[in-house]
Amino acid sequence: MKFFRTIWAIYGILVFFILWLVLMPFYFFAFATFPKPWRKAIIWFSHHVYTRIFFTLTLIRIKISGLENLDPKQTYIIVSNHVSALDFMVNARAYPGAYKYLAKRELVKVPLFGYIVRKMCVLVDRKDARSRAQSIQYLKDTLANGYSVFLYPEGTRNRSDKPLLPFHKGAFKIAIESGVPIAIQTITKIKNVSRSAEGLDLCPGTIKVKWSKPVPVEGLTDKDVPALTKQVREEMLRQLEGE
Repeated sequence: MKFFRTIWAIYGILVFFILWLVLMPFYFFAFATFPKPWRKAIIWFSHHVYTRIFFTLTLIRIKISGLENLDPKQTYIIVSNHVSALDFMVNARAYPGAYKYLAKRELVKVPLFGYIVRKMCVLVDRKDARSRAQSIQYLKDTLANGYSVFLYPEGTRNRSDKPLLPFHKGAFKIAIESGVPIAIQTITKIKNVSRSAEGLDLCPGTIKVKWSKPVPVEGLTDKDVPALTKQVREEMLRQLEGE
């Protein structure tokens, strides 16, 4: 079984990069020539067409519940648990609209890939207070332009035996500062498909994604960040423990 999962993981990596190579010219052409308002459609294509093709070819099914909790006209700060290298595609496939990831500015230095990151992500620069302030303003502008923003409150992949790592408070500060509600996405059953955060491990199967009711932040201040962080973490734990 381990041998099969390793071979299937290699196959999955090949599928991912072949799709990437095939679609890369389209992305470069689209971002360079299409009007700026069309960028949301390009991101939607990436989130819903690219991922569907990948999951179809790797025989992975994404079962989504709780979509009725999301308002298609509302932007959100989206948070999710983080277990595997597959998560970012599961996250995108499970959200009905288009969002931008919150990403480190260092990623733009990666050849070719960095250009796409610049167009599809909200970049954060933590070097100094001025850079952070500019990043936050750009994030607010992104939300105002109709994009939701996605980030992992755990900060990194969970390689422990615990259901969740401690949450960083950044997502919740951003939500309060921007006045945008928090949408909680919880990935379950991921280890049936990719049970290791490291190494080559993949097999066909079903991943479940649950959407909880969004958490409003109207009237909250920085003093409420710890309580808000705890509330969202407990909801995610509740969903994980329900499996």
